[in-house]
Amino acid sequence: MRASKYYIVTAKEAPSEAELISHKLMLRAGLIKRLSSGIYTWLPMGLKIVRKIERVVREEMNAIGSMEMLMPAVQPAEIWQESGRWEFYGKELLRMKDRHERDFCLGPTHEEVVTDTIRKDVKSYKQLPLSVYQIQTKFRDEVRPRFGVMRAREFVMKDAYSFHADYDSLVVHYNQMYQAYCNVFNRLGLKFRPVAADTGSIGGTGSHEFQVLADSGEDIVVYSDECDYAANLELAESLPSRSERPQSKASMLKVATPTQKTCEEVTEMLGVDLATSVKSLVFLGVDNKPVLLLIRGDDTLNEIKAGKLKQLKEPLEFASQEMIKEAFNCQPGFIGPVGFDGVVIADREVGLLADFVCGANEDGYHLTGVNFGVDCKEPLIADIRNVREGDPTPDGKGKIKLCRGIEVGHVFQLRTKYSEAMNVTYLDQNGKSQLMEMGCYGIGVTRILGASIEQNNDESGIVFPLNMAPFELIITPANYNKSEVVRLEADRLYDKFKAAGIDVILDDRNERIGFLLADSELLGIPYRVVVGEKTLLEGKVELYNRKTRETELVELDMIVQNLVRQIENERS
Repeated sequence: MRASKYYIVTAKEAPSEAELISHKLMLRAGLIKRLSSGIYTWLPMGLKIVRKIERVVREEMNAIGSMEMLMPAVQPAEIWQESGRWEFYGKELLRMKDRHERDFCLGPTHEEVVTDTIRKDVKSYKQLPLSVYQIQTKFRDEVRPRFGVMRAREFVMKDAYSFHADYDSLVVHYNQMYQAYCNVFNRLGLKFRPVAADTGSIGGTGSHEFQVLADSGEDIVVYSDECDYAANLELAESLPSRSERPQSKASMLKVATPTQKTCEEVTEMLGVDLATSVKSLVFLGVDNKPVLLLIRGDDTLNEIKAGKLKQLKEPLEFASQEMIKEAFNCQPGFIGPVGFDGVVIADREVGLLADFVCGANEDGYHLTGVNFGVDCKEPLIADIRNVREGDPTPDGKGKIKLCRGIEVGHVFQLRTKYSEAMNVTYLDQNGKSQLMEMGCYGIGVTRILGASIEQNNDESGIVFPLNMAPFELIITPANYNKSEVVRLEADRLYDKFKAAGIDVILDDRNERIGFLLADSELLGIPYRVVVGEKTLLEGKVELYNRKTRETELVELDMIVQNLVRQIENERS
């Protein structure tokens, strides 16, 4: 490929709306072009990278026996209503009507479609297990699309689905898929961690996320400093910091806090530790009555954990100010468990507090020296907080560490969630009808590109891993259009590198050498050969490694052999 014939549109500055470094660099490098909020056109250089990612994904999916198919992007409402997700999925599901006023949606995922397909064709245990996948554009109507391709409304995803006669078979394929994902991300040069995760709106009983480690990540990855334990923040279990509640040393006392409403403000006024205070949060219960949740003042409620409490309405919903006023006789900011007769659920840490500070259920007042079983009833106990750095791990073998991550893959054991809802059965060896076990497995193909750039960049631009780079090598001639010697040697090397199987681009644009070098840095191409008159007189060319930023002069008759060896070592 010659750069003069290629669609290259680089820029010195990124648009002001670009926040993350990956978004800025993808726009500057001309990989994508914004069409609308969260919707991007993939330009040739960017699409070439996406296709390379897809190739790696396809190879690993095919290696474990998953077969590629392609399902419709537009899906009828009926199958979503049958699965129960038409309303449950929420506003991210873009709903629409056709000319006959029939309801459809633009697919954010394909559990319903693939389930409907398989149930029509697979009838016997002899046809199982079965695994299929597709690489296709999805659409999710994000409330606030941002960060470029990291949280776009339209994106490319690899989604796979497996169908099994029993759970043991599902587990075998789940583990194969888990390893295939590790292979994909390793081959693409990503630093990542698989972590135990919540199943969310997909459903099922078990799942793992694959998190690319990056300071800009929206997710928080929880891991142990001494063992293999890893989970996302939503799922990570919070163990109590002590084994039993200490003996009470104080009596309950009401204190005036006329303008102090938060735990931070109250404990600062009282001159006590924030960890001795209790934060009160009110949610709607399944009976539409208020339920009081208690967490320590220095903790944060984990809404995913709270959303799984059987006493609370699904999805999780805060009580209105009117309901709080009626139930507690005060405004939010002064709520507490003393005198409240409804359901009270306390986090494990709160259950072990003595002499704590909480709201007095009276505007302008808080209570100190409060104790369960004395001043208010004993609460129900549950794990409803986010873990903190330094907490013990659930297996007791280490301490919790936190880092940020970008989710690029997710695998789920769906079990019978969809097969039961949509009546997906097979006949077993005895001719008896059984529900199929299911799994689903997703990779964010276009998100991988953004995540990789978050990990691989410097002040000059992108630093692509070899297997993801748009080109493996760029030949940058000095004065290509003015020096016949340079032009002839650059053309000769270009042909030789192509013949050697290297993905190469010759930058024959009529631009200054400084401009061409800056572009090669911005685009992140792993290797660069600079051809100039001065070095050619010595029978050499300049070889530059984008990752190490090291430059060496290499003999002309050795450059192809030298670079082929380096690239083959990296490919493997």
